Amino acid sequence: MISVSQVDILLVEDSPGDVRLTMEALADAKISNNITVASDGIEALAVLRKEGQFADAVRPDLILLDLNMPRMDGRELLGIIKEDSDLKNIPVVVLTTSQSEADILESYDLRANCYITKPVDLDQFLVVVNSIQEFWLSIVKLPTSQAA
Repeated sequence: MISVSQVDILLVEDSPGDVRLTMEALADAKISNNITVASDGIEALAVLRKEGQFADAVRPDLILLDLNMPRMDGRELLGIIKEDSDLKNIPVVVLTTSQSEADILESYDLRANCYITKPVDLDQFLVVVNSIQEFWLSIVKLPTSQAA
């Protein structure tokens, strides 16, 4: 595994169980992760734009994004991120339960960096999160965080 300094991740997920599982899987890694959790797209935008209670938020190196959330779903958030000149270079991994071909196509049309379907099985879910971590946080060269 390649040595990397701390990686800042924004996890946009409304399911407390999936948040807990994802954080546990990421915590088991050899990479130092700083994880910020947003429960929907509106909260995620506040984190990304450093608004309100998130004024001191760190710009994430990677966003893990669920599609189906209340208030603002992942599709809308993804579109906003990829149209924003300050945010568009942050890699976005769609991590969702949807296996819909329409969701897959729409996510890529909105310029998601990849689309991964969450497995229902706990062990498989952990394997998926570890695979994301291995690829995106060990192999891929991420852009250097920019001051916002």
